Amino acid sequence: MVRRVVALLTGLALLAGCSADPASPAPTAPVPDAKPVAKITADPAPAAKNVEVTKAVTVRIADGELDTVALTNPQGKQVEGEFAADRRSWHTTEDLGFGKSYSYAAKGTGTDGKPVQLAGKFTTVSPASTIRATVNPVDDAVVGVGMPISVKFDRPPADRAAAEKALAVETSPTEVEGSWAWIKPTQVDWRPKQYWPAHTKVKVSANLYGVKYGDGAYGKADVTSEFAIGRNQVVKVHTPDHEMNVYRDGAKVASYPSSNGRDADPNLNTPNGTLIVMTREPVGDFSNPRYGYTNVKKKWSVRISNHGEYIHENEENAANIGKANTSHGCVNLREDDAKAYFDSALIGDPVEITGSKAKMPRTSDVFDWLIPWSEWQAMSALR
Repeated sequence: MVRRVVALLTGLALLAGCSADPASPAPTAPVPDAKPVAKITADPAPAAKNVEVTKAVTVRIADGELDTVALTNPQGKQVEGEFAADRRSWHTTEDLGFGKSYSYAAKGTGTDGKPVQLAGKFTTVSPASTIRATVNPVDDAVVGVGMPISVKFDRPPADRAAAEKALAVETSPTEVEGSWAWIKPTQVDWRPKQYWPAHTKVKVSANLYGVKYGDGAYGKADVTSEFAIGRNQVVKVHTPDHEMNVYRDGAKVASYPSSNGRDADPNLNTPNGTLIVMTREPVGDFSNPRYGYTNVKKKWSVRISNHGEYIHENEENAANIGKANTSHGCVNLREDDAKAYFDSALIGDPVEITGSKAKMPRTSDVFDWLIPWSEWQAMSALR
């Protein structure tokens, strides 16, 4: 009996001690994994619409480094891009296409060693229309010191300032002062303040692709040109003198007797103004029904305007060459002289006419040098 009581008491003591043991830990819930510290973002954001095609696509990571980035066009080709040196960003290095959907996928690793990623799509703008541009002079041309640069559009851009901002002229070996001027709704020209320095190298960049012209129109493509200025040659004709003089670097190198436009009729004068050589034609067609000319061909014809003026051979008028002005506006020379001048001429050479009763109207395709410099500058859309 005593043994049973002791055993019972011992069991009760053990039970009580077990339930009151302060060293036994309480059960706890499982701890979830912490979120990655890094975060990837993109510009344009996923699902963006009407993205400009010249906008650089940029992917960035905070608190980590980018491992891979791929931007893919609808044909599955990856758009070219490059990482920053610290691999915390990536950006495209080529333009996008109009009206296309692009997909991007980026992966990175955070400073905590955990991976992160981002994927998305966006679409680029679809223009209502595109406007094409051309540049003159063309690549590798060698032109005279009066030659302007012309950028012509196949339709007028509504936002001329936006178009002009995309144009650049670089010259070497020295910088040449000049300005753009809108001479037509579809044409903007650049010319130097004074004639080009001889032998200047010129690079024109018209970065017009994707430029917003207004009214839903965008630039269709970039265009460029690299050309050179030749030797300095300037022709001077003072019409009462019946003589055409040719200057190289300011020194007279040739003098040819001439018969210029009729003095008595301003409509037939060789008009005053600084023109440039526009074309060189071994045989020019001077047929003009208004004056009864039919199948009239003249040799060594150098066009100096679209108003009708040329420098050319006219042996039929030999009796007046060097003596009287009897032409209908052209500068007539003897054949040998016309050939010698023709061989020396470059497109863009200046031809300075003085002494006439009439002025050259600003209706010719090339009238840049008829405009005073201050007025020319004011014709820029950025003034």
